[in-house]
Amino acid sequence: MSHQMHHPHAPQPPMGMPPQQAARNGLGIAALTLGIIGTVSGLIPLLFWLAGTLGLLALIFGLVGLGRAKRGQATNKGVAVTGTIFGVLALIASVAGLVITVSAVDTAVKEVNKALDGAEAKPKDGGSAPAKGYRGGATAVYGTGLNVTVSKPGHYTAEEASAGHEQGNKSYKVTVRLENKGSKDVTGDLVSVEARTGKDGRTAERIFDSKVGTGFSGTLTAGQTATADFAFDVPPGAKTLDVEVRPGFDHKGTHWQLTL
Repeated sequence: MSHQMHHPHAPQPPMGMPPQQAARNGLGIAALTLGIIGTVSGLIPLLFWLAGTLGLLALIFGLVGLGRAKRGQATNKGVAVTGTIFGVLALIASVAGLVITVSAVDTAVKEVNKALDGAEAKPKDGGSAPAKGYRGGATAVYGTGLNVTVSKPGHYTAEEASAGHEQGNKSYKVTVRLENKGSKDVTGDLVSVEARTGKDGRTAERIFDSKVGTGFSGTLTAGQTATADFAFDVPPGAKTLDVEVRPGFDHKGTHWQLTL
């Protein structure tokens, strides 16, 4: 007697009904995820570019996900709608961040330009600063309202106990005058005065004794004026003395080309 083996068959869908397919919910989920991340990124102005990119992707994925839900290919219509909304919010945040960033950069550039303009000195009577330096007695005016004047050089006799003077060299003295017509204080201790001489630009040593060398000190407030004498050691035969005054870190150095 033979036994016939019967194998069960897979159930068949009813006549006229298409076979069931897995729900295609991926784009709706992606839209929600990217939309949330993009919106959060938009809260940081410097990340406006990331918020815009993620927001655009969330909007596209959300709309496609909605289309799938309407066609019955996806079952997460609510997720797709929420992702689309977050995508729009991320784009709005991106535009706001771009405006804030551009405004901040523009303000910073204006402040830097203002600071640079104030750091460079111009002649008292206007015009451009001389390429070879100011003459003795001329006044240089900074954009911050600080006026600096260096006198013409005069012969100076250094004391025996002076420092910076070499035997056989000549000594010359100049008077530096600071007038603060601006609104910011000027720190006298930060004012540096240096000099060079000769065609080779050799440093002229600054002389220190009981009469000269102490320089400026204290704070020069608005409306105040301060004066200090400086003497420099110059080798014989030198015909010029280039004096540079730098009134602090926020001012550029200004040169006076003095004839000896």
